[in-house]
Amino acid sequence: MRNSKVSWFRRAAIAATAVATAVTLLGFVNTAHAAKTELLVYSALEADQIKAYKSGFEKAHPDIELKFVRDSTGIITARLLAEKANPQADVIWGVAATSLMLLDKQGMLQPYAPKNLAKVRSTMRDPSATPTWVGMDLWSSAVCFNTAEGQKRKVNAPTSWADLTKPEYKGMITMPHPASSGTGYLMVAAWLQMMGEDKGWAYMDALHQNMGVYTHSGSKPCRQAGAGEFPVGLSFEYRANKTKKEGAPIDIVFPKEGLGWDVEATAIMKTSKKQDAARLLADWSATPDANKLYAANFAILALPEAQEKMEFVPANLESMLAKNDFNWSAANRERILAEWSRRYEAKAEKK
Repeated sequence: MRNSKVSWFRRAAIAATAVATAVTLLGFVNTAHAAKTELLVYSALEADQIKAYKSGFEKAHPDIELKFVRDSTGIITARLLAEKANPQADVIWGVAATSLMLLDKQGMLQPYAPKNLAKVRSTMRDPSATPTWVGMDLWSSAVCFNTAEGQKRKVNAPTSWADLTKPEYKGMITMPHPASSGTGYLMVAAWLQMMGEDKGWAYMDALHQNMGVYTHSGSKPCRQAGAGEFPVGLSFEYRANKTKKEGAPIDIVFPKEGLGWDVEATAIMKTSKKQDAARLLADWSATPDANKLYAANFAILALPEAQEKMEFVPANLESMLAKNDFNWSAANRERILAEWSRRYEAKAEKK
């Protein structure tokens, strides 16, 4: 009986030790998890890009975890402006430079010079000595034309912006809504700058006659063209290249008059209470490692050394870009969008 009691006490002691060890280990796990800094990132990056970028950064900085709020450029911009009195984001990553310039005018961005700033193209960063935004890559307009639908409907692929106003394209075109999509806005801003305001609005009046719908996504028009829903989708070169690589029967057209474009950029929110971690993300965003990831999606990068040839994008894309005054685009954005909506909102996709 005595031996039985000793055995029972020994088993109980072992069990108690095991429980104590488990609790201690759990405490270590919880402490390690708690030690991670969470950064809330507002972004207009494509959903299929975020996974690779997030993974690349977190591999370099395992003590920081990125949480994303992702939407189209116009929607993210509007949300940031609406939250001005109580900002939520720590960092903005992959939003149009023209949008960041609006936030900068509101005093919402924290100036910071990433460690690799000297290697970044001077045309793809805030020109201030200590910039409030720094570019990642450049994206430009492109037209996706479904060759099978074109043959069926007996229309040829356009070669110019002017071609899109021809009567044979009536009801066949889709493009992004410029208030929702940065791609839509860069097209509108380019037409107004290239043609002058009177001729630019006259051009959009004529284009509107052939428009099927204005979408709230810069990618959707190319997807619609790829699926044959609309033969012609005005989009941007990343989505056009990806859609064609995936086997859609499209030709990619880069209109000869010139391409609208903008820069995806990174910025730190002035109100973030996690400035050290936010700076690490800004630093990493300007590294060769980050730019190599951007190179899988875009032909023109902030660090030219990391650029690669994209399969269905011309090597001379940079020479096809229209002149673009970022200051003008940012300063006139509200006025342009109000006038655009007054004229064309009737064909906008329902939200």
